[in-house]
Amino acid sequence: MVSSNKKRDLTQVAICLVVILLINYVSGAFFTRFDFTKEKRYTLSTISKNIMDSLPKVVKVTVYLQSGDLPSGFKRLQSATRDMLTDMQAYSSRKLQFEFIDLLAGMNAEQQQQAIHDLRVKGIEPTNLSVKNDNGLTQKIIFPSAIVSADDKQIPVQLLQTRNGISYDDQLNNSIQNLEYDFASAIKKAVADGKPEIGFTEGHHELTDLQLNDALRSLADGFTVGRVNLKTISFASLLKIKLLVIPKPDKAFTEDEKYKIDQYLMRGGKILWCIDQVSAELDSLRHHEGSQLAFNKTLNLDDQLFRYGIRINYDMVLDMNCAQIPVNTGSIAGQGQMQLVPWLFYPIFVPTSKHPLVKNLDGIRSEFASTLDTLAFKGAKKTVLLSSSPFNKKLTSPHVVSLQMIEEVPKPQDFQSPPKPVAVLLEGTFISNFRFRPVPDSIHEQIPQLQQSKPTKMIVISDGDIFKNQIASDGLPFQLGFDRYTQQSYGNKNLLLNIVDYMTDESGLIELRTKEIQLRLLDKPRVRGEKLKWQLINNILPIALVLIFAIFQHYNRKRKYAH
Repeated sequence: MVSSNKKRDLTQVAICLVVILLINYVSGAFFTRFDFTKEKRYTLSTISKNIMDSLPKVVKVTVYLQSGDLPSGFKRLQSATRDMLTDMQAYSSRKLQFEFIDLLAGMNAEQQQQAIHDLRVKGIEPTNLSVKNDNGLTQKIIFPSAIVSADDKQIPVQLLQTRNGISYDDQLNNSIQNLEYDFASAIKKAVADGKPEIGFTEGHHELTDLQLNDALRSLADGFTVGRVNLKTISFASLLKIKLLVIPKPDKAFTEDEKYKIDQYLMRGGKILWCIDQVSAELDSLRHHEGSQLAFNKTLNLDDQLFRYGIRINYDMVLDMNCAQIPVNTGSIAGQGQMQLVPWLFYPIFVPTSKHPLVKNLDGIRSEFASTLDTLAFKGAKKTVLLSSSPFNKKLTSPHVVSLQMIEEVPKPQDFQSPPKPVAVLLEGTFISNFRFRPVPDSIHEQIPQLQQSKPTKMIVISDGDIFKNQIASDGLPFQLGFDRYTQQSYGNKNLLLNIVDYMTDESGLIELRTKEIQLRLLDKPRVRGEKLKWQLINNILPIALVLIFAIFQHYNRKRKYAH
């Protein structure tokens, strides 16, 4: 009898072990997660799952956000990054590998400077933090960034999304919201066979390679970037370009160039127009005794843009929300005194649209921007991406622009106007500008004329300098969006990267930027007022309940087995 019971017990133990091993195997082979949050913050999108599931090669992610004494907000960002990569790894059949490292740990000062320089070359900037400890405040350099690498490709990922005018908690929350898009986009670029081609036009006195240095360098991580001369490029080669960028032309386009652009668009090509309609430059003001006549440019593009449903007006936007410029305000002991003053012709456009192209972007710095009008045409959807603030006015050109205007105190009543559009996205089908018109005689190759386009996209920005980086006195370029005078960074670079991703990617990946995570913060005044109450509830009540249960159990057993 005893032997039979022992045999039955052993059988039960064996069955339990088999069940445990089976559950362990199944849980390792299949991944699932139950997300009960309202905004599904812990659920990967179908787009990300498909990217992970179809990885053709091993991808390694190196995260530099690793340190033992990070502030609580950065620890939350670190934890969210780890969770995101863990989820992505589970859907990648272990082809995604990641590690967190403290880059500067154990290095001397010289080695740290070299490591910081090497990361800057890769497009990763450090962040200087003030960390509070027992000895007071100490400065700590961290890298809220990551590198996604596959074979010889390395794509930088900026984990911290900064934005002026919002709280520290909101900045971290925006950063966590964008983690899925940032990693999915970088991974897709790292494993892509070949790179989509992006062409910046030349031959019309456009921005130079030096003025576009950071734009070209930043895009080179995931794209093949070069200059395009519309006069000499064959139409077959033009069609291979995924996105055509027209960066601040200053010379008229010929009819054959316009025809190539038109038929490129008709065949589904994407175009980013960055156009200055008015000739006005701050450097010219400084070299012409502080004043200049701002006059209309003759680019020969008005009829073409009008046909596509957009018009760039011959005017300049003045906005009280603007950047500052240095001005000589006199001299002391023979030394010139420079002072930063607001320059109304350099508006800062703060994105208010919820479109993923501009959502949560920092302010966009501009120079002598004009207003835009959208025209009622069927077949194309128009979305305003950037507008001036409500505190604006416009000057119609030609108009004399003078540095002496700085001395004039703006009258608030003169700057009361509805926001004026300066950047518009157009999506859909477009009518050819050469509809019912003959092919220009100067076209010497066979380009069959299409009267209506395939579904496509274009973006029109009424500022040619929006993607121009500033240049230091030694001739070296600054990062795009960095203002050398105020030492402030704007969102121009992120805007360019978002536009290129949106225009060249057909999977809808950028829609991940619409993901929102609601920030649920504690009520600090209530926390201070009810701190003791909740400490007692959380620390004393559980112990009291255990003691009461133990006493009850003791007396219950004593009464039950007393006889």
